[in-house]
Amino acid sequence: MTIGSKPANGDFALAEMREFASFPPATQRYIRRSLDVGLERDDALALWSRDEVEATNIRVQAKIYRRLNDLRDIIPEDSGLAAIEPFMAPLITLSAFDLGQNRLGSFGAYRFLYERLLGAAARPWLPAAFCAAAALPHLHPEKRRELLQSISEAAATAPGWSYREPAFYPHWVEKVDEAKPAH
Repeated sequence: MTIGSKPANGDFALAEMREFASFPPATQRYIRRSLDVGLERDDALALWSRDEVEATNIRVQAKIYRRLNDLRDIIPEDSGLAAIEPFMAPLITLSAFDLGQNRLGSFGAYRFLYERLLGAAARPWLPAAFCAAAALPHLHPEKRRELLQSISEAAATAPGWSYREPAFYPHWVEKVDEAKPAH
């Protein structure tokens, strides 16, 4: 006899790992870097900058991501217009920055990152923020089309969202020197 039909947390983490593995390498790298910047996990500049251009991009990202702490505190609990504006305007700005970096090529990759940056309570607001940011004129028209076509009808019109927090947060992994002995 089974006690409930709810998947174990390990199953959720494994599904999230599979989803992350399905993203292109540049997307995976950008998500890990963004999590280091946005969650202040590690020294993103030391880990991720390969040259001065990338170092500058990380500094700009860190400046823009300073709004994340405030956003986490004001995630609307309902769809009242008074609560939406202070949250959605900065979320769209953050989203536009990330989509403009050309590393998040789909709604799935965007959602994966933002669920971790903001938490599960932000899920209901992500489709609208993504669509708004993906439609902004700072993106090339072809890129806008690609992004907007990546969101499924089910994601755009979901009647409800899970409030289960993400289980898998990808990190930097050091390359293993295969020439060195394992011990």
